Amino acid sequence: MSPRALITGVTGQDGAYLAQLLLSKGYEVFGLCARRGQDMLSRLRWLGIQDAVRYVEGDLLDLSSLCRALERSQAGEVYNLGAQSYVATSWEQPLLTSQVTGLGAMHMLEAVRLVNPRARFYQASSSEMFGRACQEPQDEQTPFYPRSPYGVAKLFAHWGTVNYRESHGLHASSGILFNHESPLRGLEFVTRKISDGVARIKLGRAPALQLGNLEATRDWGYAADYVEAMWLMLRQPQPGDYVVATGRAASVADFCRLAFGHVGLNYQDYVQVQEHLRRPAEVDRLRGNAARARAVLGWQPTTTLEALAGMMVEADLRRVAQESQ
Repeated sequence: MSPRALITGVTGQDGAYLAQLLLSKGYEVFGLCARRGQDMLSRLRWLGIQDAVRYVEGDLLDLSSLCRALERSQAGEVYNLGAQSYVATSWEQPLLTSQVTGLGAMHMLEAVRLVNPRARFYQASSSEMFGRACQEPQDEQTPFYPRSPYGVAKLFAHWGTVNYRESHGLHASSGILFNHESPLRGLEFVTRKISDGVARIKLGRAPALQLGNLEATRDWGYAADYVEAMWLMLRQPQPGDYVVATGRAASVADFCRLAFGHVGLNYQDYVQVQEHLRRPAEVDRLRGNAARARAVLGWQPTTTLEALAGMMVEADLRRVAQESQ
């Protein structure tokens, strides 16, 4: 029989790339979908795999639906990628973020414990848990200091995963992923906002791009590289937690320079800084140390930041050019 996997958040950036990876490895892939009355399959359609994924209805806030999804899929691997994942929105919707991103992970862990405790579980943790980090680069031993409701919710889910691993013996692992981007990133995220803005400016659809904090610095990688690390974690005899990162830090201004430079423009001629776009509590700088992932998983990133920025700009040039005038 082919291996089976259940992915929550399958319609998101990471879920789509993970589904593509697992399908290429011969898996039957089941995607948990909450019916929201709108087309959520655009990313899967972009990758050409929307018909290869088998969809099961369920919601991270409804334990009974998660149990049914596990029973229906008979999944031996469960990847919990579902979340309210936009950091800025978490200040506007802190309770929803806490419920979906934090408590939703606990619901999924409990469903695994009840239905199939032999299944291997992956939790999508986040570098935002480090927040105001006390050391650089950050690794698995770095103390956490989240600076947003999103980071707080992710930390709850992270420690919940550790607790289920230690209390119930689940093969439950967490990937502490640093920022990872792609042409499938949502427009609300700064890197995609930049690549889309570059395309619109280059094609004469917009005069300028408004951004907030250009000094914020992150460790940016390619999402399709990072989902391989998720899969590798569930290949290990023992579960654990792993930082997944490139080890390279770049500011928002640096990403602007690369993206605008890809089409021969100087970002300083087009980017307008708007103070109202700054976050209430900023995380100034994050850079990860993925030494454990390299040593244990044999994982390392393959896509440079330059290649990533160019890839995103090219995809948005095609998208914007196809829009009606």
